[in-house]
Amino acid sequence: MSKMSPPPEREDDAWAFEADGEFVPPVPDAVDLVVETATMMSVFAAERLMRIDAMRRELLREATGRGDGVRDIVERSIRLELAAAMRVTEYAAGRLIAQAEALVRRYRPALEALGSGRITDKHAEIIADLLDEAPPELRERLLERAVPLAESEPVGTFRRVLCTLIETAQATTLEERHQRALRARRVVVERGQDGMAGLWIFAPAVEIHAIHGRLTQMAKAIAPVAGGTRTLDQLRADVAADLLIDGTTDHLPAAASGIRAQVVVTVPVLALLDEQYADAGDPPVVEGIGPIPLSKARELGGGDSRWMRVLTHPETGLVLSVGRDAYPPPAPLKRLVRWRADRCMGPGCSMPASRCEIDHQIRWADGGETALDNTLPFCKGHHLVKDNTGWQVRQIEGSGGAVAWTSPTGRRYVVHPERKVPTFTVRPSGRQVGDDPRDAQAPF
Repeated sequence: MSKMSPPPEREDDAWAFEADGEFVPPVPDAVDLVVETATMMSVFAAERLMRIDAMRRELLREATGRGDGVRDIVERSIRLELAAAMRVTEYAAGRLIAQAEALVRRYRPALEALGSGRITDKHAEIIADLLDEAPPELRERLLERAVPLAESEPVGTFRRVLCTLIETAQATTLEERHQRALRARRVVVERGQDGMAGLWIFAPAVEIHAIHGRLTQMAKAIAPVAGGTRTLDQLRADVAADLLIDGTTDHLPAAASGIRAQVVVTVPVLALLDEQYADAGDPPVVEGIGPIPLSKARELGGGDSRWMRVLTHPETGLVLSVGRDAYPPPAPLKRLVRWRADRCMGPGCSMPASRCEIDHQIRWADGGETALDNTLPFCKGHHLVKDNTGWQVRQIEGSGGAVAWTSPTGRRYVVHPERKVPTFTVRPSGRQVGDDPRDAQAPF
């Protein structure tokens, strides 16, 4: 047996010494056996993609030099062959062929990570799909960041973070692309069955998310009055119809009639003031959406109370703690907790923090304080799991809000917040952050 360096995968890993001083690994538990199978599936998935690409190249040789029309027919023939052999649809076969070409030809590091079991086939599929949508000149740089992310993040979190990376990389052209896209805004009616139809609105993402958020809040306010006879989706549809047809919510319960849309926009403060600083840092970001054009950020930051503005220049006056003086976090602290996390702090969860509950890490009854380092946003499902199962959840001291989840089997999963809280620092020269335009972003 070769000597091993045993970084434990579980907090209770019992690496034992034999008489000759060699390490003996722990006995696999039920979760280890599942993970082992998943790793083998990744290895086989990579092998399948390589064989699919090799098959395609071999069958395409017969179309070489015979024109695009012949090549298109051969491509269709290859899809049909693969679909029939694998007993899948031609669409599914086409997807596999496209992914194989992307990973074998353009994103080889991702294919190697898949072949060694470090990422899943779903991670590899996301890389192929999203990077193919990015400009070719950005793909190599994005791939360097995408593979490590895929190796460490759950699928849902990985997709969201990679989308943000791609959007941020393209931020310099975002304004121009957004103005072109605006010309395609429209409303479409899709005919359904049994007397139903769909209303499809294509408009700026900020407005669409605000519409959906307002409908959700109003539906939740109506739900108790409705007596549980309608689902949340049904209530949203009913409220939307009332608003669009009647143009008023006067007939709704008082709790619902005053609800307005709320959107959280984070924007470098100097970019709001001077165009020359717009390219100095990260682009403006809307919670749940991603980067937006600076013109839209300036519009949202113009003073309307419906928009919560978070300026990424260091600011004073943030409510970080009220100690033991109050149990419910005050509104500024709630906003800061949600802004920092951006999402539920459960592993892999994508629920926006604005829809999460604020939880005390150390319970109030056990002496916990109402403070930034003791409060976290959790969706209702993860909140219930945390409080009613064997999972242990704690905020890692000095991490800026990272949370460690330790499972009942002893495995540890770390969830990092999207942002850190801006603070004042002093440069070695004595210059305070904020004295120079380069400090348009908070020093994290």
